[in-house]
Amino acid sequence: MNCQKCGACCIAPSITAAIPNMPQGKPAGVRCVNLTADNLCQLFDRPERPTFCRAWAPTPELCGDSLEQALRNITSLEEQTR
Repeated sequence: MNCQKCGACCIAPSITAAIPNMPQGKPAGVRCVNLTADNLCQLFDRPERPTFCRAWAPTPELCGDSLEQALRNITSLEEQTR
């Protein structure tokens, strides 16, 4: 599956480690400051892109077919792994 560029994977999950421009990490449901207005990661091909972010891969089960569905799915996964 190709990325839909919805930004849900940069909004819904929490990131507990420090990431560029967010030294305290990122709480779940908070838009990453490295996500551009058009939902592209400013760090995508850069070496400082966090390992957590590199591990994400779009799948139909995770992303669904809309931003809203992806946010629901990733939020549910976030809640299940607390």
